[in-house]
Amino acid sequence: MKSRKLTILLVTGIALTAAGCGGDDGDGDSGAGSTPGQVSVTVACQPPKTAKEERRLWDEDVVAFEKLHPNIKVVSKDAFPCYEPKTFEAKLAGGQLEDVFYVNFPNVSRIIQAGQATDISSYVGALKNGKDLRPDVTNIFKSGGKTYGVPRDGYGMGLVYNRKLFTKAGLDPNNPPKTWAEVREAAKKIAGLGSGYVGFGEYSGGNTGGWHFTASLYGRGGDAVTPDGTKAAFNSDQGKAVLQTLKDMRWTDNSMGTRRAIKWEDLMQQMAGGRMGMMLGAPDVTRDLQDKFRGKIEDFGVTAQPEATAALNGGSGYMFNRKASPEKIKAGLLWLEYQYLTPGKGQFDYPRLKAVGRPVGLPIPDLYGTTPPGQQIAADRKQNATVPVENFAPYAAGTANIAAKPEPPLAQEIYAVLDTPMSAVLTRQDADINKLLSDAEKKVNALLAKS
Repeated sequence: MKSRKLTILLVTGIALTAAGCGGDDGDGDSGAGSTPGQVSVTVACQPPKTAKEERRLWDEDVVAFEKLHPNIKVVSKDAFPCYEPKTFEAKLAGGQLEDVFYVNFPNVSRIIQAGQATDISSYVGALKNGKDLRPDVTNIFKSGGKTYGVPRDGYGMGLVYNRKLFTKAGLDPNNPPKTWAEVREAAKKIAGLGSGYVGFGEYSGGNTGGWHFTASLYGRGGDAVTPDGTKAAFNSDQGKAVLQTLKDMRWTDNSMGTRRAIKWEDLMQQMAGGRMGMMLGAPDVTRDLQDKFRGKIEDFGVTAQPEATAALNGGSGYMFNRKASPEKIKAGLLWLEYQYLTPGKGQFDYPRLKAVGRPVGLPIPDLYGTTPPGQQIAADRKQNATVPVENFAPYAAGTANIAAKPEPPLAQEIYAVLDTPMSAVLTRQDADINKLLSDAEKKVNALLAKS
């Protein structure tokens, strides 16, 4: 769910040979239009034509990058959405994905285990700031001491809230809830503003219910699956607490409204409409509320997930086609470094983003933490901010010491199962939490056994 960006990139550490294109690998691109001695590398996830501004910036970056590296030709592939399960799986199985292909975090481990991505361990050491990347993000792409990809973004779940509604309900928008008890009290006050006001919103279908259940479970210290990934682990005190809190808010407090939120758009529409007080989400939710749902980004704030001991760490990155030649891997890493990992360039070129009217100031993506590159990115972001950075200060401060936890294996399949208990507690006052989790546990165990 994302796109983000000092001087000329110092990339002399990744030496490119003058070898040719390395044959017709990747998605079958033959390097048409390249010149002798030039490495042609296909790269996934060019913004679609419908996202005109983002696509223009991408194309500009390709031109600038190729001027720095005239022996590299970047062949952009627009396949929107960047990850579409049916086409992705077929291309992956056939080795027909791009040389540098896009991947969501939950799919990384199974791609590695299936041998469908190439080991890039001998190349990543040349990334200029590679040693400063957050280990909890880079570890997602590692297995058996080897590295198979690099991140492009990442997010930790927090609590998104409407600052205007907080003020209207007599709450302090600069002191958002830190516990679930405080969330409940704030939600009741917001719902008490009158008919149509919802204190707290939550999903119940379309895999989004299970996704948010998992995020809440992580926050309470629980796990979706056992450490070895072979059994479900959510039928626990923490899992029961997640559902009980929602059930109490829905039926005892009457602070969640009566409208079911099935799809991602459902909560976003309600939040952007200015009559919902809180929902789980990462800071980029506020950008979508403005860009896609006509909300005003300055009306919203984000804080850390209440009582969280861990935060669900979602995001995406790139891996390399198992057919990719060494020359293509080196060229691809140079492009990824330029576009996603260098302060002042690509997604971290905040002056450019500001100039074209994009929101600047959200504390994401946080790929470097408090290391020197991270500090430089944070300073550049603040200097060029177009949104009130103070609205996101509680999130930045509150998540600094919260461990990031990746999504479980078979994430979408597990989320689909967990939609059922989420839907049940929000639609049936007599929902049996113990039975709901027990039934879900059996289904997920069966899924994991098959995998």
